[in-house]
Amino acid sequence: MEKLNLAELKKRLFNLLNQEALKRGNFVLSSGKVSNYYLDGRLITLSPQGAYLVASIILQMLKTEVLDAIGGPTLGADPIVGALAALSYINGQPINTFIVRKQAKEHGTLRQIEGPALKNGSRVILVDDVATSGKAILEAKQALDKIGVIAEKAIVIVDRGEGAVENLAKVGVKLESIFKIADFGL
Repeated sequence: MEKLNLAELKKRLFNLLNQEALKRGNFVLSSGKVSNYYLDGRLITLSPQGAYLVASIILQMLKTEVLDAIGGPTLGADPIVGALAALSYINGQPINTFIVRKQAKEHGTLRQIEGPALKNGSRVILVDDVATSGKAILEAKQALDKIGVIAEKAIVIVDRGEGAVENLAKVGVKLESIFKIADFGL
């Protein structure tokens, strides 16, 4: 596969999102709010092309970051971190990834955070597919705070522009997005 620059990667991802993931109509969001559109990021992150594009873009966004791992809340982050782990290894710059469960398992290891162990003081970046209020990322940060892991940045594919940036800033997390929903004319 040819090596694409960031602008071309984003253009291809935008087209894929617009054609495959963006649905117009009436939808009830996880917050209970009604919306006239729904962006199903998993339709993209679970496809071969989408997984590659998202991981490639995020890895380019992280080129200058010093971090120990990258992860996020299940279920939105699951396919993203899988693609990031594989592509970072292929690129010769492997990065550990993790998933944060909504609550700790009640069996086995009883863990809430899955993946290679994160140490107290580890610096991580959170990822998710879509941010509305930022609640899922906030809950993941709270779980990381309990074990002394530092999360000061989050990256999402699309920010719906409905408070996530502000809500996460209140807890010291800077939210970056590949796209804003306004990019799609919404």
